[in-house]
Amino acid sequence: MNTPESPLNFVLDGSELPFAPGETVLQAATRAGRYIPHLCWHPDFAAHGSCRLCHVKVNGRLVASCTQPASAALEVESDTEEINAQRKTLLQMLFVEGNHFCPSCEKSGNCLLQATAYQMGMTGPHFEEFYPDRPVDASHPDILLDLNRCILCSLCVRASHEIDGKNVFATGGRGRTRHLLVNSDSGRLADTQLTLDDRAARICPVGAILPKRRGFAIPIGQRRFDLQPLAPTPPKVLP
Repeated sequence: MNTPESPLNFVLDGSELPFAPGETVLQAATRAGRYIPHLCWHPDFAAHGSCRLCHVKVNGRLVASCTQPASAALEVESDTEEINAQRKTLLQMLFVEGNHFCPSCEKSGNCLLQATAYQMGMTGPHFEEFYPDRPVDASHPDILLDLNRCILCSLCVRASHEIDGKNVFATGGRGRTRHLLVNSDSGRLADTQLTLDDRAARICPVGAILPKRRGFAIPIGQRRFDLQPLAPTPPKVLP
């Protein structure tokens, strides 16, 4: 039990985890080195809650851990067969909804989507692939925009608005028609103020926004998630 003199704690997967006032479950877990899978959350931005991959059970109810305030009354379940199976299904749906050809992608080994799929034990798409017709915008002299790989995490939208102050990106549509927009009269990246130094050009967790003429500068096999997986031990997943 927490007292005014004791640290604030909640229970995550059977063990107590400290948190600071105002933190969410995901923030506290990340700070403590406890891995909860996520895609759209980033420590530099307010929680978005769109990917739902970070969902956990709090006192028996499914919630997004990135938006759930931490409190001493919480009993949080994350690394369970049931929840990891649901996460695996969400990942499979993301892969078939877009065109993700990992072996030919420059982001392979540095891609959060790919690394999370490995961590969840995903070995195939499971569902029938959509193969959507999505454009590749190579109009910008320094930056490539490949919407085939976009997972609509909105990190580039938030970075461009909150940090760069340029509002280069936005999202439009709903449901299956939701997509990333480029804010220019032509809809082309070349007609925006985006530069390589912008946070929006560097924050994409997948291979949708890439710098040109820098392909495979770090060889596959020596990249971030090649060297250090997302979590030290595989989670429990259903077959």
